[in-house]
Amino acid sequence: MSNKKVSILSAFKTIIWPRRNLVLVGLLLIVIGRAASFVAPMSLKYLMDDIVPNKDIEFLKILVVVVVLSFLVQAITSFLLTKVLSIQAQFMISELRAQVQKKVLTLPTRFFDNTKSGALVSRIMSDVEGVRNLIGTGLVQLVGGTITAVVSLILLLDISTGMTLLTLFPLILFALIALKAFKIIRPVFRDRGKINAEVKGRLTETLGGIRVIKGFNAEEQEGRVFEKGVEKLFNNVKKSLTATAVMTSSSTFLLGLATTGIMMGYGGYKMMNGELTTGEYFEFTFLLALMVAPIVQMSNIGSQLTEALAGLDRTEELMNMTAESDEGERTLLLKEVHGDMSFENVSFAYEEEKEVLHNISFDVKSGSVIALVGSSGSGKSTIAGLAASFLNPQLGKITIDGKDISKVNLNSFRQHLGVVLQDDFLFEGTIRENILFPRPNASESELLQAVKAAYVDEFTDRFDEGLDTLIGERGIKLSGGQRQRIAIARAVLANPKILILDEATSNLDTESEALIQKSLAKLTEGRTTFVIAHRLSTIRKANQILVIENGSIAERGTHDELIAKEGRYYNLFTYQARI
Repeated sequence: MSNKKVSILSAFKTIIWPRRNLVLVGLLLIVIGRAASFVAPMSLKYLMDDIVPNKDIEFLKILVVVVVLSFLVQAITSFLLTKVLSIQAQFMISELRAQVQKKVLTLPTRFFDNTKSGALVSRIMSDVEGVRNLIGTGLVQLVGGTITAVVSLILLLDISTGMTLLTLFPLILFALIALKAFKIIRPVFRDRGKINAEVKGRLTETLGGIRVIKGFNAEEQEGRVFEKGVEKLFNNVKKSLTATAVMTSSSTFLLGLATTGIMMGYGGYKMMNGELTTGEYFEFTFLLALMVAPIVQMSNIGSQLTEALAGLDRTEELMNMTAESDEGERTLLLKEVHGDMSFENVSFAYEEEKEVLHNISFDVKSGSVIALVGSSGSGKSTIAGLAASFLNPQLGKITIDGKDISKVNLNSFRQHLGVVLQDDFLFEGTIRENILFPRPNASESELLQAVKAAYVDEFTDRFDEGLDTLIGERGIKLSGGQRQRIAIARAVLANPKILILDEATSNLDTESEALIQKSLAKLTEGRTTFVIAHRLSTIRKANQILVIENGSIAERGTHDELIAKEGRYYNLFTYQARI
């Protein structure tokens, strides 16, 4: 992971430079619009010193038309800038969000095990918002303000060098204060992104677990947890507001000193001595306002850019993470999968020096069923995760058809993989959409075959909308058994060569389990199948049973062989039979 900060230069190279043609058009519009903004203040000199004293009506008409046209030019350029830059900025935000989301989906499963989904949503949706200020309104204000300030300064020096230099002193002092404040604000904004992600992550968990919260009468407890989060966020915002308040208050005093104290005092003195005409005084006043306004505005832009770069810091962290497919040299492509798998002295640890598996070795023949049994936490799911390539062993080797799985291209392997989990995830939508998930273009006959194989039609035939019934978030409108049958139908439709069933019948009642056992018997035919089961009655026909205890294989064999040994498996089986 990269810890470097996103600089203005790197942001320019990656975000602005690829869109330089649009940006150049935007800059041209900015120049035209800002040039037009000088017409009105500069016309005041002619109005006060020439037109009014000489009562020149014709010149007055021309001047009014020119000023009106200048405002029309400003309005048109402002509209076009919104079309060119602001809309482009919004498009870039959408584009960047899509890129970040794609990147996140390529990360290893262990990343998601340690990261809240709500926090990731915040990073994908909120952190990229700052792009708007880099190429949209922020760029317009920054470049336009700089042009306005520089041109105003040149014209002010031409009118009165002495007055201009006097007004510059408080402006320079304000700029120094603002730069110091920005250095303080940037890490605060960076922390705010993290805190915001944490708070949103917890809120997402709370809403997702609302039945558990209500079931344990824990609303008040969750409220206190959320309050602590928002209080932490408030304290962060308070820091940035304090720094911003310093800039605002200093700008009020210093810019007031420049525009009022010096202008009124020194300007009035020069007018009394005849060194400055009334028209020149008014022209100087309005030009000074034109110069000061963008300087004040740029202090706000500085805060926006600081927040934008802090968000892009966090976005770059995600984009620089190693994708799952980039871990090791995954260059082997599997065109066809026969299904032979082998674990050779495999050891695995989620944390250093805390091994979960110790020197696991076994072979799985193509088309056979291998069952993993044992107490909770013994390492069964870890073995299944390694077989699915969700995890990589620290020691040893796993092969598929004789090829080291750590060298195999993940897409070429997983297109032959099917997974049914204990608490399988269903997407909000219809039953049909969830079953079609692995193969959206499957035919209606293939869909119906999967539906019948998993006995999904046993309950969908009773629904008014049938397969088009909406199931709610995570399938909340269905029973556990119904959800599990949909998950199994999804696996049937995927037609995988390698199948992993992690407690696939655990959520089923006795009647549903009997139906599913029939469908699973069909599903596993000709497929290499890993079955994790607590109900040992469901794995009697497995070709090989591994009893896993404390990360090692305690026993192995068929059901009859293990019963004959009267060891750990025998004890587990007879205990369950008595219940």
